[in-house]
Amino acid sequence: MIRESLEAITGVSIYPIFSFVLFFTFFAGMLVWVFRKKKSEIDFLSNLPLDDNQPKA
Repeated sequence: MIRESLEAITGVSIYPIFSFVLFFTFFAGMLVWVFRKKKSEIDFLSNLPLDDNQPKA
């Protein structure tokens, strides 16, 4: 039922391609962001939950 409904839509084949490109772009962007972070920033962020000197929000 769903397949017949989707086949009736003109240009529906672009949606899976668009979804894949969007996912891949986001994933690649996150990889670039992670590898460009400085080690000191990552250490600071990783210790935030354990730091008792920070005021509670």
